[in-house]
Amino acid sequence: MRFPVLVRRLLERPVALVSLVILVSILALSVAAPILGLRDANRAELTERLMPPSFARGGSPIHLFGADGQGRDILSRALWAARVSFAISFGAAVLAAVIGVPLGLLSGYNRVADSVIMRVVDVQLSFPSIIVALALVAVLGPGITNLILVLGLSGWVEYARVIRGEVLSLRERDFVEAAKAIGCTPTRILFFHVMPHAVSSALILWTIQGARFMLQEAGLSYLGLGVPAQYPSWGGMLSEAQKTVFYTWWPALLPGVMLTLSVLSINLFGEWLVEMHNPRLRQTKAG
Repeated sequence: MRFPVLVRRLLERPVALVSLVILVSILALSVAAPILGLRDANRAELTERLMPPSFARGGSPIHLFGADGQGRDILSRALWAARVSFAISFGAAVLAAVIGVPLGLLSGYNRVADSVIMRVVDVQLSFPSIIVALALVAVLGPGITNLILVLGLSGWVEYARVIRGEVLSLRERDFVEAAKAIGCTPTRILFFHVMPHAVSSALILWTIQGARFMLQEAGLSYLGLGVPAQYPSWGGMLSEAQKTVFYTWWPALLPGVMLTLSVLSINLFGEWLVEMHNPRLRQTKAG
């Protein structure tokens, strides 16, 4: 689908457009955090411990959204945490795609490989993904790189199943039979004729899976099993805010809002991508 057509259809869906604007805004602010003149995210000032936001009674312009239990600036930490969260979630989704897409292509095109790969997929899907993630974290240990590996290894099965279904519907098409007739090898047919038609499904899944990984990363960090303490993370900030939530509401406000808006925006934008990929669904929505 051509880019101008996508822009026009995006403008026709205000919800998807607003979701994209929110995501771009959060990413832009997180990237620009070093030049915004904010305090160091790890700088603690105990004399400013639990200082209210500047818009609340007793607040100070030093901390626009207040300070946490160690006197660290909440806005600065939330913006740096956005970097960590987006990098981990979408990095893990890329890793899952790199593993799952080729296996899904092979599974859908080769019956022998299909019986082996799908049994592995069935075994992994029999366990909740968060349980698989927790088990892998217990083996590999916490850390940003390990967290990307953990989430990617727990999520490749979704790509394998989706791409396998696409290949099963494509391998009997006329263009595949024509490629066989002119002597194309199975590898060439798979990667040059079949895979381009399945890329859009993988892209949609990558977008939606990024939101799920973002929640899982926040959950693991909340439990102390994800991002190390020296790096700000939304889950870690919410875990610390829990200790004082009954008498100070602001430490949990910004990370909670940013996490909610990010996940919701990714899901809504991913829903729009699904509609663009499925003409029948798009016509139903338009009707």
